[in-house]
Amino acid sequence: MSKFRIPFERVDWITSSFLIGTALIAFTLAPWYIISFEQNWFQWAMFVFMVPATAMSITLGYHRLFSHLSFKAKWPVKLFTLIFGACAFENSCLDWSSDHRKHHKHVDHDDDPYDISKGFFWAHIGWLMFKLRPEKPLDNVADLLKDKMVMWQHKYVQWIAVLVGLVMPAILGGLYQHYFTDLPAWHGALGGFLIAGVLRVVVVQHSTFFINSLCHTIGRQPYSTKHSARDSILMAFCTFGEGYHNYHHEFQHDYRNGVKPWQWDPTKWTIWVLSKIGLTSNLRRVPDSKILLAEMAEARKSAEIKLAYLKAKNPTMTERAHLLLGELCAKLEESYKELEHSISEKIEISKQNLLNWEAETHELVKHLRKLRWSHA
Repeated sequence: MSKFRIPFERVDWITSSFLIGTALIAFTLAPWYIISFEQNWFQWAMFVFMVPATAMSITLGYHRLFSHLSFKAKWPVKLFTLIFGACAFENSCLDWSSDHRKHHKHVDHDDDPYDISKGFFWAHIGWLMFKLRPEKPLDNVADLLKDKMVMWQHKYVQWIAVLVGLVMPAILGGLYQHYFTDLPAWHGALGGFLIAGVLRVVVVQHSTFFINSLCHTIGRQPYSTKHSARDSILMAFCTFGEGYHNYHHEFQHDYRNGVKPWQWDPTKWTIWVLSKIGLTSNLRRVPDSKILLAEMAEARKSAEIKLAYLKAKNPTMTERAHLLLGELCAKLEESYKELEHSISEKIEISKQNLLNWEAETHELVKHLRKLRWSHA
């Protein structure tokens, strides 16, 4: 990891003040209110609605729809994600998408806006708080510059964010308190502002930020080790399916992040459900054969490294391990070449063959994990 000095002389005071101020309110005033005042179900219902509404407007809208064009959507989906995406206070969809496309193009290098090689803090939040250089032109979002709804949101994003994300929960909280309880309306307004407003913003923002930091630091790399992105099931649960980041960086235009049937990806399921009622279409998917080929390549690479290590460090003690690992590697290499040839020649591959090859790959990965613990 390269040395990097935080440029304190280049603080973005507006962004930094907002990030620090909302975090302080979320950790002080919000708990104080929860302890000191009686809450009603409506305040927490707003929080429960606003968290997925804003978070999935980022994951489904800003990220998979607008940044990666992984599916097409009708105007109600676009409008909803643009309005509630603004309420996450993560900038406009246009700016967000531009930064994210730069991230994929220059991942782990200097032109990556949230380059993890500059450190965990930088990737998480530092890149927002400090400006290293003048903003580059929006030359990588020409398609979005032509989208009238995206440009409308870009123009009014701060107004939308404040009015819908902070003022609306306060007004609704106050109205509910006034008409349905005997408590003062301002109690409900304050609760709506603090719980469904500020606390919700901090929760959603830092869940998103952890994809840039934690998912480039901790987790597995089953599809590629060419970049720092990693799969984290914990972050998948915290971010509505965005945690399978190693897969996403390898196959960024797939509308799915959790590609396996058992993986937690509510964003993927929502896009699929919307397609069944005609609100989304053209869902882009990477063929199973190409996904398996990437898994096989990484399994082979890991096995070869481990085999060389075992031969050098434990030539006699692990003779059986050498043999088994060698057999698995040879088998996988043969299957890999067959799959690679089938893909290049566009030969149809049976589902059973794919399942068999997948089982071989997972057996090798499982064996490697056992060896990692027994010969650490």
